[in-house]
Amino acid sequence: MNTMELKGTDRKIENTGDIIEALSKIGEAITSDLYLEDILKLIVAVTAEVMDSKICTIMLLDSKKKELVIRATQSISKEYINKNPLKLGEGIAGKVSIENKPVSIYNIPESKNYKYQDIARKEGLASLLCVPLHVKGKVIGVLTVYTSKTHNFSEYETNILQTVADQAAIVLENYRLVVETKVIKEELENRKAIEKAKGIIMKEQGLSENEAFKRIQKFAMNNRKSMREVAEAIIISSEMKKDII
Repeated sequence: MNTMELKGTDRKIENTGDIIEALSKIGEAITSDLYLEDILKLIVAVTAEVMDSKICTIMLLDSKKKELVIRATQSISKEYINKNPLKLGEGIAGKVSIENKPVSIYNIPESKNYKYQDIARKEGLASLLCVPLHVKGKVIGVLTVYTSKTHNFSEYETNILQTVADQAAIVLENYRLVVETKVIKEELENRKAIEKAKGIIMKEQGLSENEAFKRIQKFAMNNRKSMREVAEAIIISSEMKKDII
């Protein structure tokens, strides 16, 4: 099997087999019926293996809080998993998320920009490579790999990790679109049910459209139900009356 020796280290990455197989696994996961969490876990696990890294992590951007939060990692360290989120511009990942370009650190303990030095020491983290996850030029998170020995990441490795990050970004964007579509569909179904229920109340009780809406809204609030639940109950009740008649 062909291998490529990486400059500045004695580590070797499989040039044809491992990388192609890893990217193939990720590609298959993207089109599978797996849940998002499972796909992201597969991505970090496969990436950690092919990049020979001790820890691989995906952090996603919370646009409201403007901070990066760990979403997936193959690390079993509770201290690492539970570390606090990073603000935009904070630490290495925060810098990558703002500049939208890869950053590597040869010696983490000597880096003033790496925030969690205590965790790095305990976990034996020596070097890191962090690349952005972006969709249409907009950063949505970062993908980071850590090594247990100091290592100069090559352009070749950076390109591999960026390719993986781009695939992860596709997964996340597809998921966002699916959720968005479901939300829109749900809103339409809610409106249809409420409109139908309003019509029933207007006809049966001689109320105006606004009065009928407020009647449904008040009942929902008083009984801690959603307006759709109340609307569907009204519709079912009306249909039962028709059947009885």
